[in-house]
Amino acid sequence: MDHSHMVHGHMDHDMPGMDGSHKCNMNMLFTWDTKDLCIVFRGWHINGTGSLIVSLLAIVLMTAGYEAVREVSRRYDLYTKKLAEGRRGGDDMTSDSPPQRKAAETDESSSLLMPGRISGRVSERQTKIVKAVLYAVQVFYSFFIMLLFMTYNGWIMFAVAVGAFVGYMLFSNSPPTKTAACH
Repeated sequence: MDHSHMVHGHMDHDMPGMDGSHKCNMNMLFTWDTKDLCIVFRGWHINGTGSLIVSLLAIVLMTAGYEAVREVSRRYDLYTKKLAEGRRGGDDMTSDSPPQRKAAETDESSSLLMPGRISGRVSERQTKIVKAVLYAVQVFYSFFIMLLFMTYNGWIMFAVAVGAFVGYMLFSNSPPTKTAACH
């Protein structure tokens, strides 16, 4: 691989736009420069103050959205824990329940895959699938934010931090226990 075009931690990548004229800079060192800055995608090209401001606001909203997803995940965890405690705490039907109560609360047609489950309750398998989806969304989101941060552009890094602040203020109901690291 020819690295002769690298100068002081900066690489120019020829990435023609609609008019074939712009380049995307990829900085390997911290910078505040926004000339020819492309953010994650070739099409997300900063070509002036207006596009920079819109992009920074979009990044703030995206990062705040990550905090919203984390809060949804935390709330779902609490919800499933309460359901599990309710099942163990006497709200579930035990073997000493009257047979007519079991028959009345069991809906044999509620699922083809799991006949006999209690209607209105979420199965452990469904819970695990929902938790896995939420986790996958969090991982994707966090890696995308990492890519934003790895532009090494101070403006973008600042927007990520502001978004984390805004998201925490809007969505989090618990003390910060985990950083917005990769995942």
